[in-house]
Amino acid sequence: MHQSPKHSPISDRQIETVLNRLHKEANKQVGSLILHYLPQLPRLFLGKGIQWDQTKTDFYRDKYIPIEPDQGEFMYLLARSLNAKTIVEYGTSFGISTIYLAAAVRDNGGGIVIGTEIVPEKVVQARKNIAEAGLETYVEIREGNALETLKNLNQPIDMVLIDGWANLALDIITILNPLIRIGGIIVSDNVNTFKGKLKPYVDFLQNPDNGYCSSTINLKGGTELSVKVNNIYT
Repeated sequence: MHQSPKHSPISDRQIETVLNRLHKEANKQVGSLILHYLPQLPRLFLGKGIQWDQTKTDFYRDKYIPIEPDQGEFMYLLARSLNAKTIVEYGTSFGISTIYLAAAVRDNGGGIVIGTEIVPEKVVQARKNIAEAGLETYVEIREGNALETLKNLNQPIDMVLIDGWANLALDIITILNPLIRIGGIIVSDNVNTFKGKLKPYVDFLQNPDNGYCSSTINLKGGTELSVKVNNIYT
């Protein structure tokens, strides 16, 4: 039986072509990633999550480790539903997630995706990929430690993607929290993959006393979806 091609909500041939190429390149790296994490399989079977070592970053310099297409399309639709104009992304890597978010901002009539990336080589390539998709007008990538590069934000934030070093997630959201508007959304990747490191962060989002309504959904490694419902700060 003939199957029709998968429908994408992003109706832009140029963007889809770039995303398809990047996802294919990322998929080629799956084997090396499996070998890298193989010693930690017992921890995963026991439900303890992967132990992540921030000091060992060389392995990741050429690795995409991106969101998957289903996640990207999900975030695109969320951003469209919010009419998001300002999106902050912690962990740009090679820019795959940035392209989905920037496409939504463009289709919402304009705005900015503020990306963060600590690896200089990745910043260069991400900018090239975003330009190839025709979305450079809607993206600013801040190179360096996000704990520093995000300190001077002063505009209301509609949406946040947390997809960087897991042990800094809570610190990052503490910086951004006062700027996230009521009704704003946080999407957090790999909350099950990095369950141990992200537990304090997920606990913060799932505690209604902190102003969020939050739940883990079944997308790649666990995706936390959090909506800001009030401006309680703790």
